[in-house]
Parts: sequence; C-alpha cells; structure tokens
Amino acid sequence: MGYRFVDLSMPVHQEMKVFPRLAQPKVEMVDTWKGFAEAIGASEYGEDHLTAHCSVTVSDHAGTHMDALKHMGNEETPGPEGIPLDYCFGDGVVLDFRHLDFGSAITIEDMKEALARIDYKLKPRDIVLIRTGASDYNDEDRYLTDHVGMSAEATKWLIEQDCRVTGTDAPTWDPPVWAMFETKKFWLAHKVMMTDAYWHIENLTNLGDLPPHGFKLSVFPVKWVGTTGAPVRAVGIIDG
Repeated sequence: MGYRFVDLSMPVHQEMKVFPRLAQPKVEMVDTWKGFAEAIGASEYGEDHLTAHCSVTVSDHAGTHMDALKHMGNEETPGPEGIPLDYCFGDGVVLDFRHLDFGSAITIEDMKEALARIDYKLKPRDIVLIRTGASDYNDEDRYLTDHVGMSAEATKWLIEQDCRVTGTDAPTWDPPVWAMFETKKFWLAHKVMMTDAYWHIENLTNLGDLPPHGFKLSVFPVKWVGTTGAPVRAVGIIDG
C-alpha cells in the first residue's frame, strides 16, 4: 500500500508575507558554480562548474514554523532543540473554523462543536490543526488580518487532552493583531506557553487537502539552538 503526501508548508522567499516586525527573508548567491571553482583554485585544472551555495537570512518565525517555549519564556527557556520529537509525528486532526467572524477567539465550545461535526474524539498526542482559511490568500496583505485565532481557554483545553503540538493556517495562533487591540488583550493563547508546555505551528497551508482525521502528520522542526522558533517542513501522510 502506498502513501499520498500533502505538503503543508509555506514557500519561503524574499517577497513572502511575514508577520509585523519580522524581517523579510533574504537569499543571496555567495558562490556561483564557476566562481567556486575559481575561488578554490580548481579552475587551474580545467574545472569550471562546481558546487554553488547561497546565504539565507530569515526570521525564526517566517514561513511555516514551530514556536518554542522560549518564544514566551526567558534566556533559560529551551528553544527548538528542546521540542520533544515524539510529539512531532502522530495522528492528525483538522478542525474547520472558517464560519467564524474574522477576529474571533475560538472557544472550548467551538472546539467541541467542530469535533462533533466530524464525529471525532481527541486522544493523547493527536496533532490538532486549526483551519481558518487564511492560507488561501497568504500572498496578500489580508493574510495578516482576515482570520480567527485561538483563545487561551481553548488552548488549555487541548493541553488537557494531551494534544501538545498544534497548528494553524493563519500567521498567528492568536486572533489577528487588530482584534487584540480591540479587546486590549494580547497574545493570551501564546501566554499559555509560560505555564504549560505546548508547541504550535503557524503559517500552514493546504489543510483543505487533508481529511478531517485518519492521517498522519510529520512536523519536525529544524534543530536550531536558542532561537524562539524554527522552520518546519510539515507533511500530511494519507494511506493510499
């Protein structure tokens, strides 16, 4: 039996949409194929096409990434190197909240209703993905404004079910910035990380290509040390 792989990761490039105050990614060719051959002296022996390489400057929160506890912690809090790998591969669940008004904070009742719609009961280590619909326009300015987000209460409820790796197709796990200013309450779902160990993924894509459940997820972060997040090549795995 074969598998079908669904790419859930956002392409990273210099013109991509990034969250406010994040630097745009920068990709620069450091050595061309010919330039490297010349630089190391191999051109003297007839080599004119060797290995090229680029320099990449990118925020630890650009593109599809997983937030480490250090994102809301302090200098002593673990970065991506401390994310447990056994939480990063498991059964996936997609919950659809596209019907909610932009700016809404998803409640515990919203979560329970979404689970009832797909006739599914969460179990420990499920990786729960929140579909807001924002990834349909993640190359437009409205990507940063037109989506819903999680409440602190719903986030804690997922942790109580032992679902500690989660994700969203929006640019932040919380509601958009404008909604936080309306309520004057900021990053409450993120702040759960200060007291409870959980890790969420942001900027996912193609959640509509997954079934509601019955598939596997691979969401391993790059082993960056001491940063507040790290890139993830998120992949949904569906039995053929």
